Amino acid sequence: MEHLPAHRPLTVIQLPDGQHVYADPAALPVQQPTVPQVVHIHQAPPDRTVQRVALGSGVGAGAVAAGVYFGPLLVAALTVIAANLAMLAFIALVLGWAVVTVVRSVGANGSQAAAKRPARKGR
Repeated sequence: MEHLPAHRPLTVIQLPDGQHVYADPAALPVQQPTVPQVVHIHQAPPDRTVQRVALGSGVGAGAVAAGVYFGPLLVAALTVIAANLAMLAFIALVLGWAVVTVVRSVGANGSQAAAKRPARKGR
């Protein structure tokens, strides 16, 4: 083991084109300045904005995971509820139409005959 070179830790370096690579800092020709990276929320894609705001405010990974998991789950649940209510409304409409049609057809003969009879006077 003494004949091996000394271990050099690899670090993550961001290249000018934006890619991150593992590199040996001693092998790099010029050290990049360590400037804090600024992430503007308005530049984030819409599906990641909530996660970036949550991580930026220090909420934590649990809240981000809950937002990622329960957000689409909530949308799906509301969609299913809306579909069920629409189906129930359609069934109620059809049943109402059927009841009105049956009542009109059954009651039509009796009501016409009653209208032709003279009115009875009270006793």
